Amino acid sequence: MNIKKLPFNLSAILIGFIPLFFLVTSCNPSSKKKVIIAQKDTIPITNAEKRYGIEGGIYEVIESKIPKNMTFSVLMSNHNLSPLTIQAIVEASDSIFDFSSMRAGNPYSLFVKKDSTKHIDYLFYQIDEIDYIRFDLRDSVQVSKHSLPVRTDTIVVRGKIESSLWMSLSKNGVNPNLAVQLADIFAWTIDFYDLQVDDQFQFLYEQKFIDSTEIGSGKILACRFNHKSEVKQAYLFTQDNENYYFDEKGESLRRAFLKAPIKFGRISSTFSNSRLHPVLKIRRPHHGVDYAAPTGTPIQTIGDGKVTFIGRKGGYGNRIEIKHNDTYSTGYAHLSRFTSGLRIGDRVKQGSVIGYVGSTGLATGPHLDFRVYQNGKAIDPLTMKSTPAIPISGENKAIFQKKITYFNKLLK
Repeated sequence: MNIKKLPFNLSAILIGFIPLFFLVTSCNPSSKKKVIIAQKDTIPITNAEKRYGIEGGIYEVIESKIPKNMTFSVLMSNHNLSPLTIQAIVEASDSIFDFSSMRAGNPYSLFVKKDSTKHIDYLFYQIDEIDYIRFDLRDSVQVSKHSLPVRTDTIVVRGKIESSLWMSLSKNGVNPNLAVQLADIFAWTIDFYDLQVDDQFQFLYEQKFIDSTEIGSGKILACRFNHKSEVKQAYLFTQDNENYYFDEKGESLRRAFLKAPIKFGRISSTFSNSRLHPVLKIRRPHHGVDYAAPTGTPIQTIGDGKVTFIGRKGGYGNRIEIKHNDTYSTGYAHLSRFTSGLRIGDRVKQGSVIGYVGSTGLATGPHLDFRVYQNGKAIDPLTMKSTPAIPISGENKAIFQKKITYFNKLLK
């Protein structure tokens, strides 16, 4: 894998890759991990005083975490705050912070004067990684909400398919959730159950930091996937105030139908006119595709449509049928359960979770039996063609071309 941070702000199948190499620059020649080439708007927050902008040297800082099953008033009493002060804090917080939302395990910090008074001047409660509440107790109690400074770096990742993408990303310090995002981006154009050894990929994504601490990956900005010697590209672009992914020609990657109804799993049986049934032990047509996946794996509808059947149906076990238009309909069978509240006649959106993988009906193990019907006749889901959604508009083409030229230089 080659991971590179650049000086600007800008989906259980095992889809994997073997690391290639790390780019090591002259600024840190011995590094075998991520290399930070440059950062922007870096603000050191290595200790509580710097983190919260408090004058250093005059306070003893007590840092701890909210204990389980303890109210704010009891916690503050344990730190020798008087009942009047605690009441004043609660009253001053009325329109800013609800103490019932305080979570066990979240950090808090007390700034205690080093002089003889041992007065607590400040209390800070960290709501999450970014936001915090400041309680100023020096005179009259003042309460305010603030955010820690967040820096966004852009990182390039390069790899090739061989083992587990999820595990390889994790081992190399890259958020493995990016595997899910990558699968989502190419959900309409690449069947992630048919990846080949040595398929190659590159992607450019945003990583957020507070000082040197990663606080979660942002969006993938651009990606390139070489699958079966065919290059698939995707670029994030904002059109009509919405973010979409487009290919290098400005065509939307979004299609009328997704490539697969579950994000992770494996194809255990394909479309066939004569398959030996694993339970009945006789040969008969299997006009669908089976996706083996753990019980409880979410199943998503491949396109917008209306539920025409939901319930028990013979050997299919729990099954859902969806009519997408006058031509296409789909069936999802052997489900362990359905999405709560889903009924016949309900409209569903592409990608909506409609149920969960199971082994109801005639099944030897947990899997999804997925079927597609064209004008009432079953067709092979793996060969179904799907038309793209709205492309880049004419007025945006020039801007889009400049953007992909820029991204392509970074992906090289």
